Amino acid sequence: MPTSANHKLIIYQLLPRLFSNTKTTNKFYGSIAENGCGKFNDITGTALAGIKELGCTHVWYTGIIEHATMTDYSAHGIRPDDPDVVKGRAGSPYAVKDYYDVDPDLAVDVPSRMVEFEALIERTHAQGLKVIIDFIPNHIARTYQSDAKPSSARDIGEDDDTNQAFSPKNDFYYLPGQPFVVPQGYNPGGDELDSPLKDGRFDENPAKATGDDAFTANPSINNWFETVKLNYGVDYLNGHQTHFSSPPPLWYKLLDILRFWAAKGIDAFRCDMIEMVPVEFWAWLIPQMKQQFPSLLFIGEAYQKGQYANYLFSGQFDYLYDKVGLYDAIKRLIRNEDHATTWDINAVWNYDCRGFDERMLRFMENHDEQRIASHDFAGNAWLAIPGMIVTTTLATGPVMVYFGQEVGEPASGAQGFSGADGRTTIFDYWGVPEHQKWVNGGQFDGGGLSSEQKQLRNFYCKLLNITAQHEAINQGEFYELMLANQHSEGFNERVYLYMRYTPEQRILVVVNFNRFEHHIHVQLPADLLTKFNLSGQVVGTDLLSGTEHNIADIAQGIPLALPPVSGVLLKF
Repeated sequence: MPTSANHKLIIYQLLPRLFSNTKTTNKFYGSIAENGCGKFNDITGTALAGIKELGCTHVWYTGIIEHATMTDYSAHGIRPDDPDVVKGRAGSPYAVKDYYDVDPDLAVDVPSRMVEFEALIERTHAQGLKVIIDFIPNHIARTYQSDAKPSSARDIGEDDDTNQAFSPKNDFYYLPGQPFVVPQGYNPGGDELDSPLKDGRFDENPAKATGDDAFTANPSINNWFETVKLNYGVDYLNGHQTHFSSPPPLWYKLLDILRFWAAKGIDAFRCDMIEMVPVEFWAWLIPQMKQQFPSLLFIGEAYQKGQYANYLFSGQFDYLYDKVGLYDAIKRLIRNEDHATTWDINAVWNYDCRGFDERMLRFMENHDEQRIASHDFAGNAWLAIPGMIVTTTLATGPVMVYFGQEVGEPASGAQGFSGADGRTTIFDYWGVPEHQKWVNGGQFDGGGLSSEQKQLRNFYCKLLNITAQHEAINQGEFYELMLANQHSEGFNERVYLYMRYTPEQRILVVVNFNRFEHHIHVQLPADLLTKFNLSGQVVGTDLLSGTEHNIADIAQGIPLALPPVSGVLLKF
């Protein structure tokens, strides 16, 4: 469970490749030389202080582990990857090539890349921030081969019997007698890449099953064809029979890998696609890791609501994603979609996450989701203000911000393998234009931001710091006020309201998703007024604006005029 003093994790996600890149060329499918690449060393104490200023407690460094790439590092003794099984010039951070190494793209001095990353861990901790990195347990790159593993370690797949389609002793699944076939029509690196390895073929015989459970030698371009599925002892082609009587060899290999990283000072692992890995593995792994590293946290990417409790309680995860619940409900409201109401928010904590709402990680952006400011989502970063207030203050569980979100980065245009889909690329070398205005040539002072962008960042800074500093939000209880107000004057199904409180502090949260000013007379139930010893004239202060609200008689309700897409945090 959380170890930060305010009992709530506030996570800032960034890709070092993109975060500190100051180059603005942004050539479609451009090389690292053309488009540039951020480095570990570029994430300075000043940059980290800027993240700390937002109120953050943790930094999730995405894309740290060495992954397959179209960039050639053979001069440094690193075996080149075949571009026919790499997505994007830079490659996907989720196609790990060596679990015991870091991405050479991120180093100023490639042979010293691990030393540079270790220095980044130290700088992060020096700012009072904790470090999160990815653990991708379901799949690895087709070109996986560790040249940095300890001499005592056996490599993944090294001892496999490739004549067997399935064996609990194998680390991979095989298709005996069938060679792998590169997806037809794939043009790696676009027309920009000229490489002798780019020939439409990849030598893998027998073919291995693909990462997204495609048991075929001919995956499509829409499959995770650049990855191979890891074998946890589940026989997928024979009714998903499990072979867990003794842990398969892969389990021990992954345990050793996590111990390697935790020993470097990693504070938490964000675990990719955990539902594609048997819960029994997590129940075996996590307690062992916590026994050795008691403060270590595990955050799971999860999408199946019916399995949440299983992975939290049997699997021992500290936190899970809440994408298909709160994120989806709020996105519909922000987009002003027909039939979207704030009752959908009630359904999340009251049904989907009942009994463990405080263990759900909430966000409005991450590397998988569309940017709020993109035309694919809202087209305007300010439309997310009420959603971000709810995302941040609804419960004591973690909240996450994606780099550039706080200045309205829209992720415009196609970048290479990543198309024009409203997402910032994770596959390509790229500069992130609006975020670069905050980076300001490496000064990290926001010197290039417009006044409106500065206002937006100030909103995020204020909201997240309120969350960090006020116990009612970061460790208090929740009191739902929708039912008590559904017949009140001005009630509207695109307004949401609740109370967060401790014995010493009460904060009323009211947000307006409507795109027009809305007036509401908030009623606090008699039992709540008694509980808080509130009566007669009361003064409440909006923590976001500093505005005081003089309430003549709180028993008669609280009149509020809410601007379009706005909210208040009224502290009594």
